[in-house]
Amino acid sequence: MYERKELYDFFMERTSELTEDWYNKMDHNNLHGVYASNDEEVIGRLKQQNYQFHLLFCRLFLEKDEDFGELFENWLGELASDIEHLLTPIYEIIEQFFRVEDQYLELIEKFYAESEGDTANEEVNYWSREITKRLGEIVIRFVRENALQTELKLNAHKETILKLSCPVIPLMRHSALLPVIGDIDETRAKVILQHTLDECTKKKFDHLFIDLSGVATLDKIAVDELKELIGALKLIGVVCTLSGVRPKVAQAVVEHGFEFDTVHVESVLSTAIETKFTTV
Repeated sequence: MYERKELYDFFMERTSELTEDWYNKMDHNNLHGVYASNDEEVIGRLKQQNYQFHLLFCRLFLEKDEDFGELFENWLGELASDIEHLLTPIYEIIEQFFRVEDQYLELIEKFYAESEGDTANEEVNYWSREITKRLGEIVIRFVRENALQTELKLNAHKETILKLSCPVIPLMRHSALLPVIGDIDETRAKVILQHTLDECTKKKFDHLFIDLSGVATLDKIAVDELKELIGALKLIGVVCTLSGVRPKVAQAVVEHGFEFDTVHVESVLSTAIETKFTTV
């Protein structure tokens, strides 16, 4: 309705000024994460991100509704996945969006302050509504993208933690130990399977001791995964020895259709290792 090249130029001439003013007036002592950083590289990247925002947001005064939102897709993705912003409280990031909004509202009034004509106030109101509307849309899209990136990071950390909970420990003569401790749900069982296969393949192990002394019981899913693990290891040339099988675990294994005669079993780990290395 009010596409104004003059208004676009007015804001574009002030993009660097907007960024510096925004950063310098920030209360860094009472903020966290990226806003409290003293690292010059982080600060420089933060300012560049803000400056890029202005270059995009100024297009509001030129673009049609259906084109404007697409401009921010890459910018929002990069900001939401930025590690410094992921470590910053989301409410503080939203507050900074609103600070930027205030900058634009003040400049709109400044642009029209000396304008003549009956439509000046009408245009101020129009652009003020547009700025508020568009900033709101961007904030919502950012929150969604941030939540997605946070979930991805948490899942990655969870998988790392799960891998650390099932270490494949090298012993000697191409042998290794997999100590399993605690309950085994479907997610953990799959991580144990994949991680163990990867480690045995990468490090060329030919014998794996699987110690279950830290497992109180196994359900059908865990038993099936144990069978799959032993079977997969056999296919890549890795012999398995089970040790530390408690009575309840033994009962569960048999009930769920896993026969012990398909794998060597020792009562305790020390015996399993001693038997292996004294007979080689």
